[in-house]
Amino acid sequence: MERSMNFDEILSHIGGFGKFQKSLYVWICLPQILLAFHMLISVFTGAVPPHLCRSTNSTWPLAASSDPPNFNFSLVTGPDGDPGRSCSAPGGIPGTLLVQLNHSTALAFSDSHDTESCQGGWEFSKETFHSTVATEWDLVCDNTNLNNIGSSIYMFGLLVGAVLFGFLADKYGRRNIILVGLTIQSTCGVGAAFAPNFYMYVFLRFVVGTTISAVIMNAFVLGTEWTGSKHRMLAGIITDYFFGFGYIILAGLAYLIRDWRKLQLAISAPGFLFIFYIWVLPKSARWLMANQRNEEAVDLIRKAALMNGKPLREDIEICQGYKDMVKIEESTKYTVVDLVRTPKMRRNSLIMFYLWFVNVLVYYGLSLNISDFGMNIYLTQLIFGLVEMPARTITLFTLNRSRRISQLAFLAVGGLACLLTVFIPDDLSIIRTVLAMVGKFGITASLSIVYVYSAEVFPTVIRQSGIGMSSMCARAGGVLAPIIYLLRGVSKKAPMVLFGLCTLLGAALTLLLPETAHQHLADTIEDVEGSSFSEDSEEGNMKADLYEECPRRNTDIIN
Repeated sequence: MERSMNFDEILSHIGGFGKFQKSLYVWICLPQILLAFHMLISVFTGAVPPHLCRSTNSTWPLAASSDPPNFNFSLVTGPDGDPGRSCSAPGGIPGTLLVQLNHSTALAFSDSHDTESCQGGWEFSKETFHSTVATEWDLVCDNTNLNNIGSSIYMFGLLVGAVLFGFLADKYGRRNIILVGLTIQSTCGVGAAFAPNFYMYVFLRFVVGTTISAVIMNAFVLGTEWTGSKHRMLAGIITDYFFGFGYIILAGLAYLIRDWRKLQLAISAPGFLFIFYIWVLPKSARWLMANQRNEEAVDLIRKAALMNGKPLREDIEICQGYKDMVKIEESTKYTVVDLVRTPKMRRNSLIMFYLWFVNVLVYYGLSLNISDFGMNIYLTQLIFGLVEMPARTITLFTLNRSRRISQLAFLAVGGLACLLTVFIPDDLSIIRTVLAMVGKFGITASLSIVYVYSAEVFPTVIRQSGIGMSSMCARAGGVLAPIIYLLRGVSKKAPMVLFGLCTLLGAALTLLLPETAHQHLADTIEDVEGSSFSEDSEEGNMKADLYEECPRRNTDIIN
């Protein structure tokens, strides 16, 4: 006699996190290191070293190979320096004289003479960087905003990729999109290292950004779809750890490779090694079943069972009730409008959208501008990477107690730390960096929590739409993160004040969300709204019949 089981029961039977799943997570996690490289590389390739304007009557040779041995950059970086001198040349002072004059003499001389706009180009300090995008294409002074805009365009690529590759993955499968994404990512990443101009460089980085979403999204989904419900949270955190490893490794790579083109090449070329994924990366059995490729799915499940040492009996049949559930849900035609159509659902959705937005805004706002904290940029990058580990680990212990309080507490820690940095003088760079590190800790933990929390707040029938809209809001935060730093033209403290206030607002709004820890997941909008809202009774009865046939949550198969 055949025994009917749904997919989650099958996973439990063959092992929800056995040898098959562990090997799968190795393949999923390795690309996360390169994703961290691409996400954070602009910290180093886009850095703007101290620079001085060459006077048009400078006798200093303009050849790139002739570096000025003692150029007096303390004119702009010293305690009494004036950053404004980076963009104007003192009238009548030869460029070689700027090298020879001591700090006080040069300041006195330039104060007594008119300044002129910088027509002869710039000399950049090579103490920290041999070359960057900013030094190669003079992205300073009038062009300084191009650097931030370039970073925002890259982040916009992530938004485009989330929409484009999310649709393609549903049509062609998670595995295929991961393979395509890694190929395009490596090709365009290497191409960016040879970009002939800034605009081509930004375009190639934009394409790389789209592939980041393709890989990170579908790798997470592929892993989740093969993992038993008891291990999904732990498995998700594992991928985050590897992103943190990439964060740390990048600090060492950038320290060893000070030329931006070589560094860009070093982080991109290894992506071609993933060609062997064609043979080792499995397809998603859930996706195959959802697309009526049942025989292929069953073969794959049996292979996983054998690898886990728990062969599947021949008389077991996978319950297909979820197909009818899909048809019912499609017949109701749920759309993104349903996220805001009813009162409680509207409140929960809008708060979740904001939490995703502010988490990503502040996370990348802090991560991409570590040079602002006054310490060695390589050491700061290393510290920020190390902070990722305990921040993600602590959520494993707090989430089981309370989703809402965990989210609120870590947002509050991040927001307060950002605000406190505003009151620390520039000469106390260590204290400012420590506070920024605490802020990074809070926002990293909060970002890990919002992934889990949002999946539980949205009911099953519109969960995919809710996560999709949340992801788009998150990408919007990523786009704005580099642009926020343009506010430094108004006030140097403005970005951190904005980050702090936005985060604290998110903490306050979290109080209005429901607690989902140890609660049954909501399946319908009626479950969220309660007795004040009723759905079509015939639809509810049909769903009940299906749940009776396949007692566990069949809709998890397609979520």
